Amino acid sequence: MIENRHPNSVPRRALGPPVKTASKRVGSGELMQGTRELIIEHSGAEYRLRITSKGKLILTK
Repeated sequence: MIENRHPNSVPRRALGPPVKTASKRVGSGELMQGTRELIIEHSGAEYRLRITSKGKLILTK
């Protein structure tokens, strides 16, 4: 049987067993602390978390 995989996908066995972690819940007010934009550093890159004019959250790189 031939598996239909994306050409760049990594076989599941190469990733190891899934890690079980608990989710952490943080309110947006606590996270944003009164600002409308927050810069998050992740793996050497900067991401911006913004509150839009309609009160939605948007994350951009």
